[in-house]
Amino acid sequence: MLSIENLTVEFGGFTLLDQISFVLNKNERVALVGKNGAGKSTLLKIIAGIQNPSHGIISYPKEATIGYLPQQMTLNDTRTVRDETSLAFAHLKKMEKELKHLHAELAERTDYESETYHTIIERATDLQELLQMSGIHNFEAEVEKTLMGLGFKRDDLDRLTREFSGGWRMRIELAKILLQAPDVLLLDEPTNHLDIESIQWLENFLATHANAVILVSHDRAFLDTVTNRTIEIVLGEIHDYKVSYSKYVDLRRERREQQLRAYENQQKQIKDTEEFIERFRYKATKSNQVQSRIKQLEKIERIEIDEVDNSRLNLKFPPAPRSGSYPIIMEDVSKSYGNHIVFKDVTITIERGEKVAFVGKNGEGKSTLVKCIMNEIDHGGRIVLGHNVKIGYFAQNQAQLLDENLTVFETIDYVAVGDIRTRIRDILGAFMFGGETSEKKVQVLSGGERSRLAMIRLLLEPVNLLILDEPTNHLDMASKDVLKKSIGEFDGTAIIVSHDRDFLDGLVTKVYEFGNGRVLEHLGGIYDFLSKKRLESLKQLEVNHANTPKPEEKQAQPSESKLSYQEQKEQNRKQRKLERQIEEAESRIELLEKKIYTMETELATPEGASNVEMLQAYLDTKTNLDRIMNNWERLTLELESF
Repeated sequence: MLSIENLTVEFGGFTLLDQISFVLNKNERVALVGKNGAGKSTLLKIIAGIQNPSHGIISYPKEATIGYLPQQMTLNDTRTVRDETSLAFAHLKKMEKELKHLHAELAERTDYESETYHTIIERATDLQELLQMSGIHNFEAEVEKTLMGLGFKRDDLDRLTREFSGGWRMRIELAKILLQAPDVLLLDEPTNHLDIESIQWLENFLATHANAVILVSHDRAFLDTVTNRTIEIVLGEIHDYKVSYSKYVDLRRERREQQLRAYENQQKQIKDTEEFIERFRYKATKSNQVQSRIKQLEKIERIEIDEVDNSRLNLKFPPAPRSGSYPIIMEDVSKSYGNHIVFKDVTITIERGEKVAFVGKNGEGKSTLVKCIMNEIDHGGRIVLGHNVKIGYFAQNQAQLLDENLTVFETIDYVAVGDIRTRIRDILGAFMFGGETSEKKVQVLSGGERSRLAMIRLLLEPVNLLILDEPTNHLDMASKDVLKKSIGEFDGTAIIVSHDRDFLDGLVTKVYEFGNGRVLEHLGGIYDFLSKKRLESLKQLEVNHANTPKPEEKQAQPSESKLSYQEQKEQNRKQRKLERQIEEAESRIELLEKKIYTMETELATPEGASNVEMLQAYLDTKTNLDRIMNNWERLTLELESF
């Protein structure tokens, strides 16, 4: 599907990627991992053709298509969600237009035996087959199914894209790429703006529908479910593991331990040999042995240990000033925009030292409630902050609010006050912005580096209530682990809005679920909550099945449907009509299939191959058959619902 040979990327005197090579095969789903700034997003841009490498070759089959989802994108504001997503099929519309043009050209030409004429026929036949396989006649249903899988409601599909936040716009772009079904799918942080349910839908889609995938993500659970190969970028080089992420972590550790043991043994052997040479170098009786050892030393293939990037986020929150026993008390809190109720009757009490998670679909009010707590927006009900509560707030778009024209040092220097200003360099170093890196402009930082820089604000003064809205977006695995450990050791209270299951696991002891205008409390961790949700769904399913009478019971007992005679009569009439329509469709399908078989036989002859009118009739008949087949399928499903 894709081949990369000796690819190198240089910026000034710095080498980001150094002669890397690998091949991507069909059905491989690759996790591209490495620290923030290692070059993951750059590599995806180069494969997508957006950026050029300094050296190296990227090759793929002529007809191969590539779909790329960047971290940031812009959409047209004048289209509806449905129309914008339908652009995924623009290439099919273009093929349809080309096919009509070819048909018109064939109708005008008379050089039936010429090579050009036969080339046009072959191209028209190929286009016809491609269009039939693409499902162009059923694309509206596919658009709707994909958008709803990514969390949109049916009412949202005819709203303009400008009415949606950046996270929802990213979903529209993701839907377009998935619908195009490219041969190679490149996804850069696809889960950053997805809720847990949409992530699970995407996991299933990629595992069952994708051809070949290279993705960058810092969601460990997502990577484990989706990927079957891991490529790690370390200090400009790559290490390739044909396993999922968790197995890669184990193999990488084992590989390094084996390298260290082999290296230590070899170093001991080299030292002993060198000592022997030095001891007997000038003794004539040992000259043959010394020469033998020198040759032996020259032949040794030196074992090299994989270089490791030891730069690591060092985050420790200052000791939390003691707050009251209940940092936050909410009573009957509500928020609505016009007639749309975001949530109502929210009553929550959070105790000192608790770490809780806000989860739920996007748009259900998680960030809105956080803004209510921060007093950024009006709301109904009462929110009371406890005694001596000092809040450290990390907003979801905190990294995007940074001034791109400032340097890293200036960004912190402008907001720091008091004695903390003398420690800015130390704090920047702890966040991997030491030395010359602190003089980098914000505009050249990666998404993860921006998130780290925005997070420094939390350390500029002691707080006892952390409110973190999607803090792990763009953070690499190592940085997420450090942040998780730091929050766990933080002796204050924490509210965490996140969709990252692995990050929340073992960190929170209570989950607040947002949905359908309500906020429900669940005791236990995130996986306790997810297990409970699945069980509840199954129990509900069992209740529904238990309340549905068996066929024999339906016959033996009076109907409980309470349908009137007229309603029952109308339902029977509709059912008979559907059965009749299905029967008619099946008859037409049988006739068309026979007709197509006869036409194919005639077209196989030299006379038939030069008959333009017959070819056009054949293509039209096949299109008509596809339409009737789709209609038959719809009618059959409708009848089954009765």
